[in-house]
Amino acid sequence: MSEPGKLRNYINGAYTDAADGRTTEVIDPATGEVYATAPLSAAADVDKAMAAAAVAFESWRDTTPSVRQLALLRIADAVEARARELVDVECRDTGKPRGLTAAEEIPPMVDHIRFFAGAARLLEGKSAGEYLQGTTSFVRREPVGVCAQVAPWNYPMMTAVWKFAPAIAAGNSVVLKPSDTTPASTLLLAEIVGEVLRGLGLPTGVLNVICGDRETGSLMVEHPTPAMAAITGSVRAGIQVARSAAKDVKRVHLELGGKAPVVVFEDADIAAAVEGITAAGLFNAGQDCTAATRVLVQHELHDEFLAALTKAVAATRTGHPDDPDVQYGPLNNANQLAQVAGFVQRLPAHATIETGGHQVGDKGYFYSPTVVSGLKQDDEIIQNEVFGPVITVQRFTDEEQAVAFANDAQYALASSVWTRDHARAMRMSRRLDFGCVWINTHIPLVAEMPHGGFKKSGYGKDLSAYGFEDYTRIKHVMTATAG
Repeated sequence: MSEPGKLRNYINGAYTDAADGRTTEVIDPATGEVYATAPLSAAADVDKAMAAAAVAFESWRDTTPSVRQLALLRIADAVEARARELVDVECRDTGKPRGLTAAEEIPPMVDHIRFFAGAARLLEGKSAGEYLQGTTSFVRREPVGVCAQVAPWNYPMMTAVWKFAPAIAAGNSVVLKPSDTTPASTLLLAEIVGEVLRGLGLPTGVLNVICGDRETGSLMVEHPTPAMAAITGSVRAGIQVARSAAKDVKRVHLELGGKAPVVVFEDADIAAAVEGITAAGLFNAGQDCTAATRVLVQHELHDEFLAALTKAVAATRTGHPDDPDVQYGPLNNANQLAQVAGFVQRLPAHATIETGGHQVGDKGYFYSPTVVSGLKQDDEIIQNEVFGPVITVQRFTDEEQAVAFANDAQYALASSVWTRDHARAMRMSRRLDFGCVWINTHIPLVAEMPHGGFKKSGYGKDLSAYGFEDYTRIKHVMTATAG
């Protein structure tokens, strides 16, 4: 096991240090203080993890769907049983409130693992048939091979599940790298998976976790062993992964940034909209690619809505993860704090800070819940992802302008519409150019429905049968039957 204050890579069912002994510091964002070190993995460590995954794949791909289902169900049970431990390490790495993390992340994680356990036995394809006289054809769905996966720091353990669960359910093996600022919960998940696999007599190299920085991630993607690279991260990181993967034509799965428009029409239930948008805009300190932070309000409702939203946001509390009354914790790291503060500091003269707009306290990376109004469509804070507890509010005149403003962004991951008019909601769901459109709600996700975007938000889906199928390849088999 990892020692207190010293995290280690998890390769082939065992903890191990980086080959050259190099480490990075892991900082508690609630205090700004170093609490542990983690390996800074280099080429030798990547080689070791890829070799373990490749060996495991040789037998794992030949397991039956029922065996993979059983393994995943046991993993889900083990995650549930060790929930308190997972929450402890997650909150230490991220600063998230403990109560919210236990209630809002553990149950979906367990549910998602169980969903993919079931999906392992429900691969669909075209039925066998005679499409050419004297022959019979059928389609095989097969695992793609070893998968190199990179996860972000905003939802470390949740995203780790989204990455490894569909991949191993489909018969692949995985080398996963968590963010260098949040490695602890992913390592614990790997330990849980390894213990379950070992107990079932299955290969422990099915899931390997190595720690490191961007260079480590690049080495994973460029390595000749993986057949597929999957990343959740920034647009810049996604472009780098796609460019590196193109060198040997690896498959690529990208879930990148977002700038979700939240379109509030004049007939919306204002109380419900304010409550839902406040929660969805500030959850996890706004560090969510689907966060409800770009609000567009019809002119007739704008002033009343802005006043109500400002009041609700101002009443939202940020603080230490042990405080049961806070709605969100600190930003994840010093660089992210500087980024969020920079957006607010660079606001144009025509913008108004209705509430917030400043760092909270002199310890840790806390930022106040913030509302900014008076913005124009081409303002930096409207066009670029802030990834913090900052909600912007703009006016629009009619449905045409709402659609134009909403779609005028480089990102296309998620959006929402708030209206009592069903026909309008249906029109907007068709016209909004985003991978998800919520109606009179914002941010809920379920295992059965896909999560993924268009444009610079990437391609490929997490969750759902579509996300599962992304980790398979299709093979046509034809046999002669004449004679």
